[in-house]
Amino acid sequence: MFTIFLVSVIVISLSGVMMPGPLFAMTVAKSYNNPASGALVALGHAVIEIPLIFLIYFGFAKFLKLTQLQIFIGVAGGAILIYMGMDMIRSRKAMVEEGKDLPYGSFVGGIITTAVNPYFLLWWASVGAALIVKSIAFGLMGFVLFTVIHWLCDFAWLSGISLVIHRLHHLWSKRVHRAIFSLCGLLMVGFGVWFIGSVIFS
Repeated sequence: MFTIFLVSVIVISLSGVMMPGPLFAMTVAKSYNNPASGALVALGHAVIEIPLIFLIYFGFAKFLKLTQLQIFIGVAGGAILIYMGMDMIRSRKAMVEEGKDLPYGSFVGGIITTAVNPYFLLWWASVGAALIVKSIAFGLMGFVLFTVIHWLCDFAWLSGISLVIHRLHHLWSKRVHRAIFSLCGLLMVGFGVWFIGSVIFS
């Protein structure tokens, strides 16, 4: 049963991290200049995620479901993502033509895109909380292994994306580069608008 549980953790964790979102867009945008960007984004993600996992372990999952908290994070987080996306779109020419980078590093980018994502909190308040409850059935070691394996899935996927993009980006034309930065920016803006709209009109 423990082995089946660990396999379910891997499958569910990968299904979550592999979905395109702000974290993915940040990784893609930062990978042009640094092949380790994915790893740094994952570490930034862990700064928010690991303490949250322990909070849920100690019974704070209900707090994440508070309507007021979801509205605040949805509006504030959405606004920040829109700003970051627009900045990415505005900077795309300088990033391609002059090799400039975004004003924040991959590690900070991972922290920001994780902290402002209300659906990250909702996932942990529902699916993630259920997995934590199952892990507790296997004792402290089960909980620790769950936490480590879940984060390693994030780390492996984002690191892999980063390495592939960094190694292949020199094969693409500047037009393709600008298009990818624009797409990443639009993805950030789109998620920002979605986050705000989902809490206002829900």
